[in-house]
Amino acid sequence: MARGKPWTRDELIVAMNLYCKLPFGQLHQKNPAVIHLAEKFDRTPGSVAMKLCNLASLDPVHQARGVSGLTGASQADREVWAEFHQDWERLGFESEKLTAALEGTAVEKLAELDETELPREGKERERLVKQRVNQHFFRATVLAAYNGKCCITGLEVRDLLVASHVVPWSADKVNRMNPRNGLCLNALHDRAFDRGLITLTLDLKIEVSARMKKVQPSAARFWITEFDGAPIAMPERFAPDPNLIAWHRENVFNRL
Repeated sequence: MARGKPWTRDELIVAMNLYCKLPFGQLHQKNPAVIHLAEKFDRTPGSVAMKLCNLASLDPVHQARGVSGLTGASQADREVWAEFHQDWERLGFESEKLTAALEGTAVEKLAELDETELPREGKERERLVKQRVNQHFFRATVLAAYNGKCCITGLEVRDLLVASHVVPWSADKVNRMNPRNGLCLNALHDRAFDRGLITLTLDLKIEVSARMKKVQPSAARFWITEFDGAPIAMPERFAPDPNLIAWHRENVFNRL
């Protein structure tokens, strides 16, 4: 097993892909996913875990928390981190393709796409594959950031969780893959957020619309209005962008 060899750009991109998909508490050398990647890279699990922690040291969320022991990020680490944050759409897809190649599989299979829903070939297939692979990556990244829990209710049933866009996918091409444009919500609150029945304040507390408060008493109303004024559970990385929250307040919530 090679020790001390320089990390290539492709390796760093794959490491960043794994960093995005693992909850912060799982960035350690005993994690099976870390061990598996170490084997693929011909590196030690400890070296891969350290690289993931070096990437974590670049996250403002961890810097603000004053997490210790996260030092040593290289210039190459910083460059890859910056590349992702400058173009999540391109780097997300590139990281998925590199990961698939490392696993010896197609990116469609890595992202668990249904082949029956895709054209057999051509430009339309390429477009759909890229879009759906990126959506798969966005979901994995947002759910990992919130540790697989709805940030409003704490619900942990993965099948009922949605990587909800603050600014809709179709409204902002630049930020549609940005995890800071994502919230982990259960299906009900995702729908309420999408329809402007709830929003977040700039200090990340839940605000329920006056329209929702006027609804006749019902279970649905109770599940919404009881959270009015409560803070969301903060993610362990990729905190919501205040500018995107402000956009939702102005263009979705206030339009009611």
